Amino acid sequence: MIAIYARQSVDKADSISIESQIEFCRHEAKNEETQLYIDRGFSGKNTDRPAFSEMMRDIKNGRIGKVVVYKLDRISRSILDFSSMMENFEHWNVEFVSCTEKFDTSSPMGRAMLNICIVFAQLERETIQKRVTDAYFSRCRKSLYMGGRVPYGFRLVPTVIDGVKTSMYESVPDETEQIRLIYTLYARPGTSYGDICRHLREQGLLKRGKPWERARLGDVLQNPIYVRADHSVYEYYRKQGVTLVNAPGDFIGTNGCYRYKETEENNQNPKGSILVLAPHEGIVSSELWLQCQARRTASHAFSPTQKAKNTWLAGKIKCGVCGYALVDKHSTGDRFRYFRCTNRMNSGICRGPGLIRSDELEDIVYREILKKMEPFSVLHGGEKPPSPAAASPQQLSLLQTEREIGQLMDRLPGADQVLYCYIEERIRLLDRKKRELSARLAAHRQPEASRRDIISDPMSMWDKLSFEEKRLVIDLFIHVIYATQDSVRIEWKF
Repeated sequence: MIAIYARQSVDKADSISIESQIEFCRHEAKNEETQLYIDRGFSGKNTDRPAFSEMMRDIKNGRIGKVVVYKLDRISRSILDFSSMMENFEHWNVEFVSCTEKFDTSSPMGRAMLNICIVFAQLERETIQKRVTDAYFSRCRKSLYMGGRVPYGFRLVPTVIDGVKTSMYESVPDETEQIRLIYTLYARPGTSYGDICRHLREQGLLKRGKPWERARLGDVLQNPIYVRADHSVYEYYRKQGVTLVNAPGDFIGTNGCYRYKETEENNQNPKGSILVLAPHEGIVSSELWLQCQARRTASHAFSPTQKAKNTWLAGKIKCGVCGYALVDKHSTGDRFRYFRCTNRMNSGICRGPGLIRSDELEDIVYREILKKMEPFSVLHGGEKPPSPAAASPQQLSLLQTEREIGQLMDRLPGADQVLYCYIEERIRLLDRKKRELSARLAAHRQPEASRRDIISDPMSMWDKLSFEEKRLVIDLFIHVIYATQDSVRIEWKF
């Protein structure tokens, strides 16, 4: 069967349509049976396209013997992707035909010409990308509206800038008052994002029908769209390494600012971005806005990372209400340690799991492990574990991964919502790596021909284990623990 592949990223007057591509390809296929594979709205910069993937699966299943395209760049504009595709075609004995560029892929010269054409196809794609990028930043520097979600506190109105029809922001009075309130509250010493969320909720103030969240507060408090930018704002961004389009004399304390990323750096970092005065009026005074930036910068400074030291359940225990991590807390004068929900601490959204004393939960988990170990009341020991000096690279990698997980867990209590999500995702990746390393190490362990050491009631040695050894035991047994004041649910690894 012959596969006809057609692709069109955007429907433009000067581009050949999907239907025209198919017509040319049918003529090439003559009267043979054909199967259509069509990708509309997908770029040729990579092969992450549904119809292309389906075609490759059919090729591997032996259904396709020939692939016909209107033009080479319809199937790929990437040298690496095209090279990989041609290797697959050769492996599965599939012939490739381009209607407008006649290639004989069975000859060395034909394959060489094919590769030369794909080089120029990639050059054309990269040239188009460069033109689009240049046009984007040219429009940015003219203070033209570049699309995207309209920030809270504004609405869009049409306008004309330098003869170009565009849009600009106009303040919404009710929303504007909330923005000023948020900045005023945050400028007060000791006020957290969670405090502001709770205050707004108590006052019945919503963000377009939804309760305020920490992440959305962070977006508002860092956005220069709200500031009435004067020379002090200019100096603030100049010291941050931001590219400033307007001259210092243009910062007269009236207009807000647009900030655009100029590199692939984190959007939270002003360095590597450009700042241009916007045509709309700002909402917040420069003094109040800069005061809030100083607080945000101070709150992002972390103390030196430490390993978990309060409970050997660290990293395993989650809130049974919302699923966020629980952290072990205690204050000066408290007689007991207890667990607190990070989601409740950070945003106040979760009602919390209730009072969970750390020592009581540790005792519950210990008793559950005892029950799990009852069928193994006698263990036959093997060789001693290797010393760190004799440890394999996989064992060292496992120890390093566990150490990094512990360090990230210690950062959770002080993280804002954005950083919290990043840390949680990183922990998930590290946990997957840890399980893979543990599985590989287990697969390489060979059973001993004879085992003489016998341990009766192995859990009786629990009190003799070090803090880190207890954490390793918990990690061997338990995937995660969900706890509330009234219930404890353990997900075991076996």
